[in-house]
Amino acid sequence: MAHFKEYGDYDALGLADLVTKGDVSPTDLLEEAIERTEKLNPSLNAVVLKHYDEARKLIADGLPDGPFKGVPFLLKDLHLLWKGTVTTYGSAAWKGYVADHNTTLTDRYLQAGMVVFGKTNSPEMGLAGTTEPRLYGATHNPWNLEHSPGGSSGGAAAAVAAGILPIANASDGGGSIRIPASACGLFGIKPTRGRTPAGPDRGEGWAGMSISHAVSRTVRDSAALLDATTGAAPGDPYAPPAAARPFLDEVGAATGRLRIAVNVNRPDGSKPDPEVEQAILEAAKLCEQLGHHVVEAAPKIDPQAMGDTQATVIGANVALALEQRAEALGREITLNDVENVTWMIAQAAKTRTSTEYARGTLFLHEMGRLMGSFMEEHDIYLCPVLGTPPPKLGVLDMMTEDVATYLANLTRIMPYAGLFNMTGQPSMSVPLHWTADGLPVGVMFTGRFGDDATLFRLAAQLEEAKPWRDRRPSL
Repeated sequence: MAHFKEYGDYDALGLADLVTKGDVSPTDLLEEAIERTEKLNPSLNAVVLKHYDEARKLIADGLPDGPFKGVPFLLKDLHLLWKGTVTTYGSAAWKGYVADHNTTLTDRYLQAGMVVFGKTNSPEMGLAGTTEPRLYGATHNPWNLEHSPGGSSGGAAAAVAAGILPIANASDGGGSIRIPASACGLFGIKPTRGRTPAGPDRGEGWAGMSISHAVSRTVRDSAALLDATTGAAPGDPYAPPAAARPFLDEVGAATGRLRIAVNVNRPDGSKPDPEVEQAILEAAKLCEQLGHHVVEAAPKIDPQAMGDTQATVIGANVALALEQRAEALGREITLNDVENVTWMIAQAAKTRTSTEYARGTLFLHEMGRLMGSFMEEHDIYLCPVLGTPPPKLGVLDMMTEDVATYLANLTRIMPYAGLFNMTGQPSMSVPLHWTADGLPVGVMFTGRFGDDATLFRLAAQLEEAKPWRDRRPSL
């Protein structure tokens, strides 16, 4: 049965406005989203947990008068808990785990009026830049089903790109918002460290490298959702500088003449795929045409030290999470419970010392200071999100036993984004380029710590200059 076939013509704020005016009901929108999920998900495998009855109950109980009242929404199957529903972290080790409480961010989504109707696929424990967990199988990129949608928010990005909904929850510890946004032709911003809460079970993710927000079709949806969810909760360990005004007010506001540093090369000095280089150079030219001052410049990064630090900090957190799960289950976690790469990460973590972890956190702070100095001369840093267009599924499969090839592919495909998780800077992927084969290639813009506002102003300017909203995959 058709419910609201014009659904795909609206972004999330547009749908909420229709609900407010009484032109459509939340039930109309939910049933349309469910119908689209049932039609498209067999090809995509983006939505792995369906909470249709829970969503209908939200509506029946009465929705809050928030900015997204009645808008269908999906949580990522990672960290975000909704009381009474399953969250698996993409892992057999958590299969069947039912939350007994909400995370703070879930509460804020519900208070904003969102109608949560399911959870999206994630790689095991969010550890990959693709979405191919053994537990649920691979999510397919709607632009080409043989290719990866990116990760770890690949299910979210595939669902939004396919038109199941206009915005979905995502998180980013090493590029996991920006990478799938790039691979699926969406807008995705990783906010400044601490801009959204991680509680109540954690104060921060991966020593402050991880943060949650969303992938969306429009810039204004992302800005408005950040307005609805930002701010430290009681007991949070820190908060970023307060925004001067709502982020939605920045959308369409004048940018001024920005000083933009552009760099194409990977941290090791090698060049990316020609399509990626073309995307960056075209974006730099567009910025010049918009009146910005663009120069070639890049911070000096030690890629080996960066990789070692990520392995140390993330590995320690993975090992701890598995220990805690073992305690909850009352038994040891074995290789049968997790994927090969996850097991390797956890076992390697056990060989490292506490001083190595402390050295890793010092390196994170060093990177923050290095980029802080670099950004004194530049307002924006422009570089690729990925070193290649979206790879084919299987290239980054975490069940591989060929670790050397896996790591080489990881370095080749996604060496850029993790730096800004280390520094905590706001960083966004903007869909400005498609390859000759029709695959999206996002362009990454990074701002000063705390200056999410400038990124939203620039993103809106780019959205107007080179619109992407109506560019859709043909499934």
